Amino acid sequence: MLDGKRTLFSGMQATGDLTLGNYLGALKNWVKLENEYETFYCVVDLHSITVRQEPAILRKKARTLLTLYIAAGLDPDKNCIYYQSHVSAHAELSWILNCFTYMGELNRMTQFKDKSAKHSDNINSGLYTYPVLMASDILLFQSDVVPVGSDQKQHLEITRDIAERFNNIYGDVFTVPEPYIGEAGARIMSLQEPNKKMSKSDENPNASIYIMDDKDTIIRKFKRAVTDSDNEIRYSEDKPGIKNLIDIYSVTTGKAVGDIEKEFLNSGYGDFKIAVGEAVADMLTPVHSRMSELTKDKAYIDNVIKTNAEKANYYATKTLRKVQRKVGFPDRIR
Repeated sequence: MLDGKRTLFSGMQATGDLTLGNYLGALKNWVKLENEYETFYCVVDLHSITVRQEPAILRKKARTLLTLYIAAGLDPDKNCIYYQSHVSAHAELSWILNCFTYMGELNRMTQFKDKSAKHSDNINSGLYTYPVLMASDILLFQSDVVPVGSDQKQHLEITRDIAERFNNIYGDVFTVPEPYIGEAGARIMSLQEPNKKMSKSDENPNASIYIMDDKDTIIRKFKRAVTDSDNEIRYSEDKPGIKNLIDIYSVTTGKAVGDIEKEFLNSGYGDFKIAVGEAVADMLTPVHSRMSELTKDKAYIDNVIKTNAEKANYYATKTLRKVQRKVGFPDRIR
């Protein structure tokens, strides 16, 4: 808890382009939390270099992501929006917590196995200790809650284990975080493989809707979405393609599934796909407009980067100094 409010931490990697799933599953929901929590939203660029990055592209992607946070509705005066690499306490705390994390715990992390398989030419130690850096991200801000998807549950569990282990040795140092359970939302699936989650790393460009896709591109991708052969717009587990489209239309328009089935009772898949595409494009239009304005205002974004980094550093340093003293590092001479 900071300044009388419970603390929430989250972040996204500064690689790839954010998808409709990222927007509906995270960004759109984050906007609702700024008055309830002291929020920290990180542009996760330290984690990004576990995979080789082109430096100029990484810098550009990081700035684009930070700007997109704001364009999506996050107020930088109410939410601390910052670059992970601008707060050195992330890396400093990570080293300390590495010394309180067991090899057996890291060996059980499935994401290391998955990423090692994808990047067999670069299986580095940063990829292996990635969960410890993630634990540091969360614990630095005494986070009470962390929004997590199913693929991140392991990382929150190891974060809790590390925090409890440290607290058992040194006393009440870290807040032990809980998962944030918000409103149940649709899980947005791939348009080409509707049995798997929509991903910004998908190699098929038609599988994902990206937040910054223009209207023509969005509608074209929905027209190509995989469905089935019976042409009936019905919400059913045995129709994963059309179920996914109904989910998207429902969360985009606010209409109930039953009402959608009635609305398109006498329509074919072609008409429904166009309707879904238009609804998504209309929803994203204000984000595109705001993104265009912000991109042109370099001074404003630069000021957000500076002031939010200062705020993040202030709170992160308070935790780091406490940890350093607990483990026995010499006090700094002021």
